[in-house]
Amino acid sequence: MDMDAATAVAARFARFARDEAPGRSVLYGAWAQAIADDRGLAEALTAVPANRRQPPLVFAVMRLLGAPEDDLGAWAEWVRRHADEVGAECAGRSVQTNEPLRCAALLPALALIPGPIALLEVGASAGLCLYPDRYSYRYTAADGRVRRLDPPGGESPVVLEAVLSGEPALRLPEVVWRAGIDLNPLDPRVADTRAWLTGLVWPGETGRRERVEAALDIAAADPPLLVRGDGAAALPELAALAPAGATLVVTTPGVLPHVPAPHRADVVAAARAAGRWITIDPVGLHDGLAPVADTWPGGFALALDGQVLAAVDPLGASVAWHPGSSPSPQ
Repeated sequence: MDMDAATAVAARFARFARDEAPGRSVLYGAWAQAIADDRGLAEALTAVPANRRQPPLVFAVMRLLGAPEDDLGAWAEWVRRHADEVGAECAGRSVQTNEPLRCAALLPALALIPGPIALLEVGASAGLCLYPDRYSYRYTAADGRVRRLDPPGGESPVVLEAVLSGEPALRLPEVVWRAGIDLNPLDPRVADTRAWLTGLVWPGETGRRERVEAALDIAAADPPLLVRGDGAAALPELAALAPAGATLVVTTPGVLPHVPAPHRADVVAAARAAGRWITIDPVGLHDGLAPVADTWPGGFALALDGQVLAAVDPLGASVAWHPGSSPSPQ
């Protein structure tokens, strides 16, 4: 038994229980704390490859495989019996958070780009962030005023709600082509995709599972072009397929933190060479963003062609627009 590995597992899940689960998932907090406190459980989970021991991934795999959720003792016994199965399944999976709510953060930047638009996402998963024109939006200001946007046919089955400060121009884009790149693209028409993406929703996240399911229905009815590959290497060839007369917009919403640091600059360069580039990133993650002011309010940065436009929640729940930061449409 690799006792050092078990110690590392216990420490990792203890951090998760302390820093990430509170306020999001009581169940995941209890599971993580149990692993941190029980040496046997930590040792069992050394069966999971070291690069796949992210607690949300491990827990999503457990739920996918049928782990009991209503009895902590029964769950612990299940983990001991099924640790090898969990490890094998984790080896072929990755956290592919495909949150359509991110479109609420992307929309103010998309509104600055004249259409029609050919939309290409790096790290697309099942492509649920490639349908900003098919979703409805409800942006709520501090004074309670709500800015509403709906597709021409009326309210979408996917209604995205976000807190908004500032006065960005908001309009739905005209998207005429959608494509994505992912190391492991997921077909929205396949039952396993639905099971996995909904299983990645943490227990206790109200409304998120329903939002993902409704977005999967939209994507399955009109699937995007998804290719397997590395973002920088695959982007030029895929971009060349975009229709003439459409403005190609490459998005990297939340994916660059998961790209190895030496490779991020390659992805950024490929995106900027292909067309307009919209990203959602932590400030200071790479050199592709213009510097932000010392008064930066915190949060991730929404940027268009490297110019920071707003501070946003990384999953799209809030947008703090910076007046005067909008670039001129090109």
